[in-house]
Amino acid sequence: MVSVSGVRGIVGETLTPFEIVKFTSAFAKFCGGGKIIIGRDTRIHSLFISHLVSGTLLAMGCDVVDISVCPTPTLQLAVEHSDASGGIMITASHNPAEWNGLKFVSEEGIFLTPEQHKKFVDLVEKNSFKFAEWNSVGRYIQDRSFIDRHIDKIFQIDFIDVDKIRARKFKVVVDCINGAGSEAVPKLLEIFGCDVIKINCDGNGVFTHEPEPLPENLTELCEAVKRYNADLGIAVDPDADRLVLVTEKGEAFGEEYTVVQAVKIVLEKKSKSDSKSVVVNLSTTKAVDEIAKVYNAKVYRSPVGEINVVRKMKEVGAVIGGEGSGGVIFPDVHYGRDSLVGIALILQNLIEFGGRISEFKETLPKFEIFKTKINIENVNPDDVLDKVKEVYKDAGINTDDGVRVDFGDSWIHIRKSNTEPILRIIAEARTKKEAEELVKELRTKLGLK
Repeated sequence: MVSVSGVRGIVGETLTPFEIVKFTSAFAKFCGGGKIIIGRDTRIHSLFISHLVSGTLLAMGCDVVDISVCPTPTLQLAVEHSDASGGIMITASHNPAEWNGLKFVSEEGIFLTPEQHKKFVDLVEKNSFKFAEWNSVGRYIQDRSFIDRHIDKIFQIDFIDVDKIRARKFKVVVDCINGAGSEAVPKLLEIFGCDVIKINCDGNGVFTHEPEPLPENLTELCEAVKRYNADLGIAVDPDADRLVLVTEKGEAFGEEYTVVQAVKIVLEKKSKSDSKSVVVNLSTTKAVDEIAKVYNAKVYRSPVGEINVVRKMKEVGAVIGGEGSGGVIFPDVHYGRDSLVGIALILQNLIEFGGRISEFKETLPKFEIFKTKINIENVNPDDVLDKVKEVYKDAGINTDDGVRVDFGDSWIHIRKSNTEPILRIIAEARTKKEAEELVKELRTKLGLK
């Protein structure tokens, strides 16, 4: 899988050492040499891939700063606040354990734009690289300070009341799936004065459940929140850019509502700002729109993919943005999905609200999302999307990313995944039953099982 989200594959099958060297060499050429920062998640094969990546970059004449195991947003911040010409994060994000990949970061500390991605892929396909002579290879440096720098940046958010959060003494259960957030997430919470109960925070790369932080994969966390009588539960994916919350009742807060709560607190605090724009992707809940109305803010929607949201945010000067998969993008810290930022915002929301997180959830607009997918190994996805456009030609449709059809208080979106060989179908309505009916109706009209 090669997309604006990076390169991913199954280690030893589609993601081989030859492929890793080829893509890394192309990125070194794309960056024009210079200093490149690399980081990795904890997958059992991430270390050997890191060695391959750093060795290839050195051979291309690049200096390498290896910041070791860290969240993807930490790597992005490291690149942004340095003189690096780019960065590579070794991770397959939420994909299963046998997968790994490379996320490529430009000198701005954001993922490659579609135009940059095309230029990069052209270099990959040409597969023509000039390696450095023996006395011109790059220098290798290790620097483990960036997690602390990331946390310090979050504590500089002007409206986060650290003293009040510390006084609340939240009890929090954290599930980092033994991934890249295993150090950073508990450390952030402890500095906020929380009583932290850690599960799957060894950082050993052994995933004890499916890595995508969906409710069906977080039963251990939900049970632990109830058992320890905690105030909330926190889960992140293996590279810790996505945040999912669990209420004190051991129930899912809803991954879509991670960004909703962020929009709420930021618009409230930025009410006097010249710009009150919000950007989310086409698959994100309409609850964002309803929150925005309260603060007289405008919502823009972009295609799915972090870089697409970031580009639109920069274009319109948005104060907050993100994706409904649990990704919060807050420009005051940096332009990237960041679970640590999301944690700080939910804690601030809770101290201002004063009650429990389940009660806070009840104050937010109520929508229900239903998500499913179609394996496209035996299906032409473009034919499916063309048929959707034909079937719903009389409705309001958006074709910026697949096809999204809006019906007032409900919508359905079908699109090709950036990270897996599937078509994603997402529907939202006021009730789960209505959302499921939208998907059922779509499948029937398309003749899909």
